Amino acid sequence: MIPMPREDSPVWSDDEILECVATVPEAPNVMTFAFRPPSGARFWFRAGQFVTLDLPVPGGNVQRTFTISSSPTTSAFITVTVKAQADSVGSRWMLDNLRPGTRIKAYGPAGHFHMPPQPDSKYLFISAGSGVTPMMSMASFLWERGEEPDIAFVHCAQSPQNIIFRQKLEYMASRTSGLKLHFVVGRDDPYTVWTGYRGRLSALMLGLMTQDYLEREVYCCGPESFMEGVREMLISLGYDMENYHQESYAAPAESRLELTEFDDVVPDESAAAQILFSNSGVTASCTETDTVLGVARSSGLNIPSGCTFGLCGTCKIRKRSGEVHMVHNGGISDEDIAEGYILACCSNPIGTVEVEV
Repeated sequence: MIPMPREDSPVWSDDEILECVATVPEAPNVMTFAFRPPSGARFWFRAGQFVTLDLPVPGGNVQRTFTISSSPTTSAFITVTVKAQADSVGSRWMLDNLRPGTRIKAYGPAGHFHMPPQPDSKYLFISAGSGVTPMMSMASFLWERGEEPDIAFVHCAQSPQNIIFRQKLEYMASRTSGLKLHFVVGRDDPYTVWTGYRGRLSALMLGLMTQDYLEREVYCCGPESFMEGVREMLISLGYDMENYHQESYAAPAESRLELTEFDDVVPDESAAAQILFSNSGVTASCTETDTVLGVARSSGLNIPSGCTFGLCGTCKIRKRSGEVHMVHNGGISDEDIAEGYILACCSNPIGTVEVEV
């Protein structure tokens, strides 16, 4: 029996091995593992940090990094929540073999993606898939402080049954008015009722979920393509990206620089651009912050349009050459984009662009 930490218990360091003491299934191919040090040492970490586990898989040990999903207010144990991908080695081994009593070498905690020492802001957590794990730690930490939090929690999943921590989050939200949950799924589960959001997270959805998103500190985690889409959406909405923080669950940041350096295309109102309307023989000068639709109208050209914010798809046209920055709200498919189509209402020209109008 592992002793519980006392007030004078030392803080765990990675010189000591960890023992798995519990496992909890969370969703299909997702499991939470709880660890405690045999000495009864206590844990100290910040919400959002990670540990690295040395896993004895067949063929030789591998090291895998996992965000701590438990709250730092609980010092007796830590948990990591693991999703086993189809081609995974370490995470698949954990789900199939790691059971209470198994001892694992671990390193950490570490990482710069975490809450500040005095988290007193309004927060917007945005996650997808197993990227929810640092958000769970952060939300639990804020919830367990005994103060009313102010959290808008947005999580995206393939389907309702794939929403990790759904029951725990709903319980937490039922005990405070300061935690607002918003789930977005790609598809429904068969024979079940889903009344939440469906489809791809968009600026329209975000505005419905939390109207004061511009005032909130944003923490984001998920696949790289998901986080890139979130950044583009926030930039298009005028969000101050100085208040944006992200962590890749595939490659946690080792330095603060990695948290803030992005290669995003951001239209510049001082940068000159040009649009060639090939069917009409018109060439128009503009800036990168102008839309293709707006430039067409000011040039006396008609592109049919409806909503003007990338939802209805009425203004879809083909781009022959050049680059545009397009942030839409679901009005165009990935297949159409691959074939060269754009939505004129939400496409900004970068340099010289030729379109069929």
